[in-house]
This record gives sequence, structure tokens and C-alpha cells, in this order.
Amino acid sequence: MLGHIEGVCIIALMDSRKYAIIAIVTGIWLTSRVLTPLPLPQTATVLPAATDLAEFSLLDQDSAAFTRSSFEGRWNLVFFGFTHCPDICPLTLQVLSTARQQMADAGQDELPRIVLVSVDPERDTPEMIGNYVAHFGEDTIGVTGDLAELRKLTEGLGIFFEKSGIEDDNYSVDHSAVVIVVDPDGRFHSLFSAPHKAENFAYDLSIIMSTR
Repeated sequence: MLGHIEGVCIIALMDSRKYAIIAIVTGIWLTSRVLTPLPLPQTATVLPAATDLAEFSLLDQDSAAFTRSSFEGRWNLVFFGFTHCPDICPLTLQVLSTARQQMADAGQDELPRIVLVSVDPERDTPEMIGNYVAHFGEDTIGVTGDLAELRKLTEGLGIFFEKSGIEDDNYSVDHSAVVIVVDPDGRFHSLFSAPHKAENFAYDLSIIMSTR
């Protein structure tokens, strides 16, 4: 009888030690999670709180209505440019396309959509902007439309654009070079300032998009 009791006590002691070890290991893991800071974006400026976009009504490259709600359900990289742009616009769109490919190669399941919003709606018809964005890979869309509706969107985001060297139709458009990040709720979440590098987008976006 005594031997049986001693055996039970030994088993109980072993169990208590086992649970104590598990508790210690769990505590160490939780502490490391708390003490190890989460990675932060290196180049993107993240707003303290995402802000709603203004109401607007534009057209996509298929002449379908493109409104604030059109941004919802996806992460969006929004760049304001125009199809006659000789350098900044095609270079930026190529950087964004390359960044998206780098994210895919790294195993990122959810990839951002690239949205080019024309700041030259007089010349950029839906068909023209559609043909233009087709050069920058799938899931890149073009948006154009009425100038007054365009300004509703740009003014709320602090985007500048203005015609320059006006001479008939042979003019250019000066414009902001930032890339705006719009979250799946259709809100202004963060932005990337120039100069743009694909690796910066790939790194920061993987962090930004993991917050949801």
C-alpha cells in the first residue's frame, strides 16, 4: 500500500514538473512576442488613421462608372499621371508592376491593384488609357473622366496637377509623383513619396497589407 502511494506521489511530481516546464516555455514565447517589435514600413508614410475619400464619379478603361466604392475590397496603389507623360509615369508604373511581381515571387497571396488616374482627361479617353495600362501587366487599370469630378478626388488627397507649355494639344501636365495606398475599405491609408524603388514597395506593402 505504501509503495502504491509513493508511486502516485512520484507520478504527480513528474506531472507537476512537466506542466511547470510547459508554463515556463509558454511564458518565454509570450514574452518574446511582446518584446520583439513588429517590423515597420521603411519608406511609406502611414497615416495615424485612415481617412475616407471624397465622393466622386469617374470612368474606368471600359467606360464603366468608377467611384469611391470601386476601391473597396482590394488594396490599391493609386498613381496620378497621363498617357502622354514621357518619363515619370511609365517609369513609376513599371516600378509598381515590378514590386507586385517581387511580392508574388516572395509568396504573397494578396497582391495590390495598380490604378492610374489620368490628370489629363481632355486627351485620355477610356480606350486610350486602357491601351496604355495594358503595358504594365494584369490587374492594372486606368481611370479618367470629367475634370471637375477628378478634382474632387485629387483635392482630398493633396494631389497637384496643372497644364504646362500650353500650345494647342501639344502640352504637358505637371503633377505630383506620390503613390497613394487606398485600403480595402476605400480609405486613404498611406503614401510613398518619390523617388520610387520596387524593393521599397515590396517590403513595405507586405507589412502594410498584413495589418488587416
